[in-house]
Amino acid sequence: MFRFFKKREEVFHKLIEDQASLTLEGLKLLTRYLETHDSEVADQLALKEKEADEVRRILIDELNRTFITPFDREDIFALSRSIDDMIDYADTTVSEMVILNVPPTPFMVRIASLLKDAGWEIHQAVQRLKKNPGVAAEHAQRAKALENRVEGIYREAVADLFSGPEDVHHIVEMLKMREVYRHLSNAADRGDEAANVIADIVVKIL
Repeated sequence: MFRFFKKREEVFHKLIEDQASLTLEGLKLLTRYLETHDSEVADQLALKEKEADEVRRILIDELNRTFITPFDREDIFALSRSIDDMIDYADTTVSEMVILNVPPTPFMVRIASLLKDAGWEIHQAVQRLKKNPGVAAEHAQRAKALENRVEGIYREAVADLFSGPEDVHHIVEMLKMREVYRHLSNAADRGDEAANVIADIVVKIL
């Protein structure tokens, strides 16, 4: 019986780790797209986002059918949601760029690189939750620091938009660019949320 419960707990660890891994892969693809503007990379990111969604659906199904979880059900759900939102916003960033015909900017490249680093920290954190929760908390703290850096660049980018000429064409371009920057900022916010949930879990474990 104990082994059965242990196995059920392992399922949740594995699914969260799979989500974090797919999100990290998606953020790497986002970075590559902003560096190359390659439509094939955009397609790969869209497929990766669908894979991540499927893992989340499985996790929710497991939550609905299982009473034994490695940590609070609410924390599992919140962590899964925030990690999934990171790759969702990475995908919508690229989608908006394609639809609005927005070219990559140096600000976008810088933000995406930081998001990729934050995704790596979150991935490391969820891998360490079971055996090394203290180390997981350290990774979560680094992910939060990266979110702060993203917000700084986001403010720089928006200020740069408003420094251009005051004509209709520029205003239209400014609104399109700001929409893309907003998606990137939202991705960072969700990484911060994931880090907060991980920190909460660690406090409860310890």
